[in-house]
Amino acid sequence: MPTITRRKLLASAALAPMVGSLAASEPGSPRRGATISPREKLRELHFPNVPLTTHEGKQVHFYDDLLKDKIVTINFMYTRCKDACPLTTAHLVKVQKLLGDRVGRDVFMYSLTIDPKHDTPAVLKSFAEEFHTGPGWLFLTGKDDDLELLRVKLGFIDPDPEVDKDRANHIGTVEYGNEPFMLWGACPGLAHPEWIAKEISWVIQPK
Repeated sequence: MPTITRRKLLASAALAPMVGSLAASEPGSPRRGATISPREKLRELHFPNVPLTTHEGKQVHFYDDLLKDKIVTINFMYTRCKDACPLTTAHLVKVQKLLGDRVGRDVFMYSLTIDPKHDTPAVLKSFAEEFHTGPGWLFLTGKDDDLELLRVKLGFIDPDPEVDKDRANHIGTVEYGNEPFMLWGACPGLAHPEWIAKEISWVIQPK
């Protein structure tokens, strides 16, 4: 019997709603009944290919340009946040340094704003410069509806609708994943940077 490690258990539990939804297509889907791969079904259900703009002013699409065939980290933030966002960003800066030159080569880091009306590419660029982030880490903005769709589809939500009204309640989590291998996990953004880097490393070279 194969051994289930603590890391594998945590990663599976963290994204259980995402993986569990592979059992059936969404009602009304035009592809229902068609034979598609689990990877394609996961993409359809959880990775909408919405247009976004990087802090460098480049136009990208979420799945085609940022996720497909890549290993990534994803978190939500906003620059006017005074609590979790700056602390999480500071932790991720340390994570980026721990991963070294693998960032931008083996793994890509994405921070998506939940306040696109204020967080323009220029504002996000200033924020990135303030924290001295390095290459391989993009801060992204776009249309409010598209970012909200991503927030929901990626699971950055609370099951309590009243709690979920305040998006700031859900910005402390960092998701990490290997898109082609369909390996996904999550951890608190305020966890120790060495621990976060170790968890991310698990999907960089899956066993």
